[in-house]
Amino acid sequence: MTNIRIQAARPRPEEPLVAEGVDRAFIGGIVRDFYARVRKDERLGPIFARHIAGNWEPHLEKMTDFWCSVILKTGEYRGRPVPAHLKLKEVRETDFAIWLGLFRETVNERCTPQVAVVFIERAERIAKSLQLAMFFTLTRPGIQEASHEP
Repeated sequence: MTNIRIQAARPRPEEPLVAEGVDRAFIGGIVRDFYARVRKDERLGPIFARHIAGNWEPHLEKMTDFWCSVILKTGEYRGRPVPAHLKLKEVRETDFAIWLGLFRETVNERCTPQVAVVFIERAERIAKSLQLAMFFTLTRPGIQEASHEP
């Protein structure tokens, strides 16, 4: 019964989340906490360090805009995530599980269960979309599938 009530309270993916205290400042805190975890991660930390090169604040603001657009539907984010991620040749498909694990930890610690589930569902959809864009290959008979492992 509880599961049904939680699902009924969830907005559809294309609708803004309306929950007390969930605003830009709250989302910015999640973004900063999450990226602090990413920076400490032995696999993801070096990748981000190479591409952000010590200039974290603009990235954190951009990611806050992104998550405000995803969660609150503010339209603040103007980037193109797929082309940006396609440039990251050292990223492996398995890195998405690490990213999602750190993200889940962050929102589970900072959010109510009802709010966390919305963040997590949307993060999972985003991760899946990026994974497909970066690693999905169509094979045709007679053409060998390309490997994406470094």
